[in-house]
Amino acid sequence: MPEPVPAESETTELTGLFVEKPPDNVVVITGSDAIFIARVDSTTLARKPTMKWLKGKWLDLGSKAGKHMQFKETYDRNTKIYTYEMKINKVVPGDAGGYRCEVTAKDKCDSSTFEISVEAVQQETLGDDLAAFKRADAGEDEGSLDFSALLKAAKKKRPEKEEPEIDVWELLKSAHPSEYEKIAFKYGITDLRGMLKRLKKMTAPEPKYSEAFLKKLDSCYSVDKGKKIVLTCEVVDPNIPVKWLKNGQEIKPSAKYIMEANGNKRTLTINRTTLADDAAYECVVGEDKSFTEVFVKEPPITITKLMDDYHVVVGERVEFEVEVSEEGAHVMWFFEDVELHKDKDSKFRFKKDGKKHTLIIQEATLDDIGMYHAWTNGGHTKGELEVEEKELEVLQDIADLTVKATDQAVFKCEVSDDKVTGKWFKDGKEVLPSDRIKMSHIGRFHRLVIDDVKPEDAGDYTFVPDGYALSLSAKLNFLEIKIDYVPRQEPPKIHLDTTGSMVSQNTIILVAGNKLRLDVEITGEPAPTVVWSKGDQPIADSEGRVRVESRKDLSSFVIEGAEREDEGNYTIVVTNPSGEDKAVLFVKIVDVPDPPQHVKCTSVGEDTAIIVWDPPKFDGGAPIKGYLMERKKKGSSRWTKLNFDVYESTTYEAKRMIEGVFYEMRVFAVNSIGLSQPSLNSKPFMPIAPTSEPTRLTVNDVTDSTCSLRWLAPDKIGAGGLDGYIIEYCKEGDTNWVVANKELCEKQGFMVRGLPVGEKINFRVMAVNIAGNSPPAIMSQPVTIREIVEHPKIRVPRDLRTKYIRKVGEKINLTIPFQGKPRPIATWFKDGQPIDPKMVNIRNSNVDSILFIRSAEREHSGKYELLLQIENMEDRATIEIRIVEKPGPPLKVRVTDVWSFNAALEWDPPKDNGNCDITGYTIQKSDLKTKEWFTVYEHNRRTNCTASDLIMGNEYRFRVYSENLCGLSEEPGLSKNTAVIAKTGLQVKQNSYKEMDLSCVPKFTQPLVDRTVVAGYSTAISCAVRGFPKPKIVWMKNKMIIGEDPKFLMQNNQGVLTLKIRKPSTFDGGKYTCLAVNELGRDEVECKLDVKVFREEPVEKK
Repeated sequence: MPEPVPAESETTELTGLFVEKPPDNVVVITGSDAIFIARVDSTTLARKPTMKWLKGKWLDLGSKAGKHMQFKETYDRNTKIYTYEMKINKVVPGDAGGYRCEVTAKDKCDSSTFEISVEAVQQETLGDDLAAFKRADAGEDEGSLDFSALLKAAKKKRPEKEEPEIDVWELLKSAHPSEYEKIAFKYGITDLRGMLKRLKKMTAPEPKYSEAFLKKLDSCYSVDKGKKIVLTCEVVDPNIPVKWLKNGQEIKPSAKYIMEANGNKRTLTINRTTLADDAAYECVVGEDKSFTEVFVKEPPITITKLMDDYHVVVGERVEFEVEVSEEGAHVMWFFEDVELHKDKDSKFRFKKDGKKHTLIIQEATLDDIGMYHAWTNGGHTKGELEVEEKELEVLQDIADLTVKATDQAVFKCEVSDDKVTGKWFKDGKEVLPSDRIKMSHIGRFHRLVIDDVKPEDAGDYTFVPDGYALSLSAKLNFLEIKIDYVPRQEPPKIHLDTTGSMVSQNTIILVAGNKLRLDVEITGEPAPTVVWSKGDQPIADSEGRVRVESRKDLSSFVIEGAEREDEGNYTIVVTNPSGEDKAVLFVKIVDVPDPPQHVKCTSVGEDTAIIVWDPPKFDGGAPIKGYLMERKKKGSSRWTKLNFDVYESTTYEAKRMIEGVFYEMRVFAVNSIGLSQPSLNSKPFMPIAPTSEPTRLTVNDVTDSTCSLRWLAPDKIGAGGLDGYIIEYCKEGDTNWVVANKELCEKQGFMVRGLPVGEKINFRVMAVNIAGNSPPAIMSQPVTIREIVEHPKIRVPRDLRTKYIRKVGEKINLTIPFQGKPRPIATWFKDGQPIDPKMVNIRNSNVDSILFIRSAEREHSGKYELLLQIENMEDRATIEIRIVEKPGPPLKVRVTDVWSFNAALEWDPPKDNGNCDITGYTIQKSDLKTKEWFTVYEHNRRTNCTASDLIMGNEYRFRVYSENLCGLSEEPGLSKNTAVIAKTGLQVKQNSYKEMDLSCVPKFTQPLVDRTVVAGYSTAISCAVRGFPKPKIVWMKNKMIIGEDPKFLMQNNQGVLTLKIRKPSTFDGGKYTCLAVNELGRDEVECKLDVKVFREEPVEKK
């Protein structure tokens, strides 16, 4: 993987909490991967530090984590150092820009900024090929070449050349400022202010030397809203006063603006910055100025309450709600990848209430299924909407009725949708309302009321909801009362009606909470005595929840709000002098079941989870039909239904979950009566999956007892990250795999030791994270453990095949790679003699030999020979090293001739040439009056020269420096004699000079011009004036002097006067006057400015 390449060699200065920061400037090739590392020392911190990676001013990259951007955090317990890593996979041009990493720990904070530049793919050089195959994790072997990988790379097909990409910055430099926003949107640049800052640096002219300032203000400053900022510069004269200007207007000292002078340093402190402080500032010293800009940034808007998932039926109202950190923040809503706008015809509605932002869908349809997103400039959340077809559920069925003549009959039912209408039928014919028959629909309840019941009203009644293949039926029984007018003796008789649906074999099934009224007809003469009892306990109450109501020839048993304790056998006994009759009824109370128990998650996947539970202890007296499941995100209060049809098993696989998010589950039990209370929430669980298998498992090296393996990271890692690898091996034909590493291997390479020689061994590697082990990556064929004899071969790097030149005092570190098996014996010689270990350090490994000299001296020069031996085989390589230093001074410098304004010089070469050729000489002259030296010639190759253009009457001395590869000699060679330039009889006659009077009255050479502008677009009015002394300029609006209003910016550039007006409104229209005054007089010009409001005309529909 190519590492980011720093654009500058300067190291980053470490301050604050950081031990290591990312490089200031990084250049990355398009399509490659980039890794940025920051380290924080936590030895002085009370708690764990928090790291944020930001792009631009406030875009938090944590919300962008995924396949393109990955973040990693590790902690070393020994050094107490946290390592934070940001990896950008396959860099694209849109990744270019300014980045910042911020670390905070309680009351401590530190940050580091860096710039990423993205360049197009270029043809790789051979040097780059070699660098790509350098070993980076081989310990002492680090930096050597992996030739097996190099040979494999040579066989690969070279990638086709890509089409040249457009240079966005060249396009911006040549574009008009009004087109900046359009270009930025086209090429994916989101940090507009950062883009303008960088563009300003690219187009800025060369800085001019300032006579008044030692150090000018920085080009720009950035500060958070509400914080204070200090602008600092240094002046040459410590006693000179300065003026501070904001948008051209002088700043007066106040509690907000504090101006200080400390020696040469001048500071302006702005307290409690607001958006009005976002302006241009100047520090003025006489006629010299230092400019800067202050950018006030608002903190990023974060999302404090995440969006919930919704699972609804067609027609229901949906409200996606989020909470943000600031009131009045801008929140963008998206459906999948489409931004939602507030249109008249749109089904979407948007609501703002302080920090709460709500997306409302009045009536959900199947087209609304998908993922909804909410974005702010500092956060992102999403929620899924699932819509099911509407199903009608019967909450209360119609009950059979038995009524007497002139009584009232009421049929009542309850359905799940309060908007559903329906029709009533009797024996298949629609029932129409009349004076006796009334139908009502209130909410979810539908009623049919029949007053003054007659015998012809008896029959089957049915309610049919409109639009559903569903019907509810019940029977109306007419109770006819017969009166015997002839007194007679008759034994008592209980007439128990068993034709109703609720009475079957003397068993009555009653839903808990409902009312039971059992009317029993009793005959007998004389009128019998009725006794109701439950078990052995008689029921004599005529009032209360369980009571008996008696009327002539009729006994009614009533239970109000049935409870489970009411279940049991009930006996009715009727007696009179003629006899007795008895009937036994069993009342069975059915209820909704108890909630399921022990809901828990047994296993998780990438976006799935297996949930199991135990059936409820009590089924409610009716068999359990199935279960309904709901889930929610941890910390949320919104539950999402997972199924509408009952699920019969007690094991369920929840799908379509978000990896890395904590969820909770609960389960409802369903029987024929209804829905139970929800179970207790399961413990929070997180869908997470093991990684995919490691890739490209290969053998790097084999000896008689070891095998070195290499592989690449899995293609898919996921939210669980990657903790390390497990390496296993087994003999061919065996199934007993042996773990080779006791602890997880964090690198992508491992040497398995202690292998039996000559055996064929299979190897496999598994990646490990919090979710478990990944599928194994297995070698395609077994590896024979036997070392292969290979002839010794020295691979001399190309830069060492010629003479190797270094300066005295420099460090020499030569790495000579070689190959050969078994391990070769490497021996070094210098000029045919063994190397003295006191002068040169030698370190040998299995694959290379390193020659190291800490500080080179002249005596280290010579021919070095490396001898590589394996038994009776050998290979040799010779490297010539030359150590050079600066030469000595030239000898016998002398003036050989003087004529006119010229002098001829000669000298001899230096005695010591510094162990390399003399490349030239530098000649300097000095007259004996000033004794200042000036260069006459540089890089003069001969040992003589002629100095020309000497001044008449002066006497000159000369000196000569010799020069070689290391530079000029330390000491020059001085001429033994001097050159005297004789005077001639010349006289200079000076002309008289009269100074010109430049004083004049102020006069405008270019007047102001009337203008008409559009409200909201910045404008400027200009004029030109001349006058001496320099006139004072005053701008007025409607004859009133314009003060320190940040809306106006006044500039004076060489007499060209400009008044800039930022985003004018209709209030800014009027008559503007420019007045110029000096001690000789005054002049003024004026113009009229009209500000009009732009109104977009409606487009006519064709």
